[in-house]
Amino acid sequence: MSHRVELGGRLSRGQGGSLQTALPPRIETGSTSQPTDDHVVRVHRIGALLVAATIAGFGLLGLAGGLEFFSTQGQSVAGLSSNGLLSTVSLLTAAVLLAAAARSGRLVSTVMTVVGVLFLLSALGHFFLLGTDYNILAFEISNIFFSMGAGLVLLLLGTYARVSGRIPHDNPYYLDHHRNDPVQPQQAGLGPATPAEVAAEAAMADAERAAATGLATADQRLRVSAMARVRTSEDRRQVWMSHDLQTDG
Repeated sequence: MSHRVELGGRLSRGQGGSLQTALPPRIETGSTSQPTDDHVVRVHRIGALLVAATIAGFGLLGLAGGLEFFSTQGQSVAGLSSNGLLSTVSLLTAAVLLAAAARSGRLVSTVMTVVGVLFLLSALGHFFLLGTDYNILAFEISNIFFSMGAGLVLLLLGTYARVSGRIPHDNPYYLDHHRNDPVQPQQAGLGPATPAEVAAEAAMADAERAAATGLATADQRLRVSAMARVRTSEDRRQVWMSHDLQTDG
């Protein structure tokens, strides 16, 4: 006999041994302060697209102006100094960001972080190269300020919901770093207490990682969406296991 169990319910045994559910309080996803996996991925990808569009526009304007490729005395482009080499580097950087954004949220997060660091290092290095023959990108002080600003923006976007002292334990990046950690005793008996619950926790972590990288199956997306409606780990596990019951039934 199959049992119909509503998502988000807590399973219990009623009279006659039949399965019953006690639904937890419904919690709107917008009321929680922690970002969901889909939101994290959107921030990373949209941020990369905006920065890439800005950098690509600067590069295209420079190449359209027919700038000398290796001139150390750049010409003004959108309020910044540029030459052909800097325009080309800008287009290549934009292409890398676009490719990473198309690939996965986790990859574009890493790429933005790395590119942000490179922008900051470039600003620092060119500060000492201003007015010299080694200034092959034709930097001026305005370029240094722009490079610092762009680098900080990329760092903030790239590390959004990934580097923090208060990352929740259901964050996909936290799960990735702690995947092989031994199971710790849980307070109040709310942790996984049976082999089936331990297996469910592992499957939940895999599904959330897949959702964060855009590689989740339709079933995983459905389960992650259902788990986002509840707050506690116990309720999330019950949602996941209720799905298993429906499938087995």
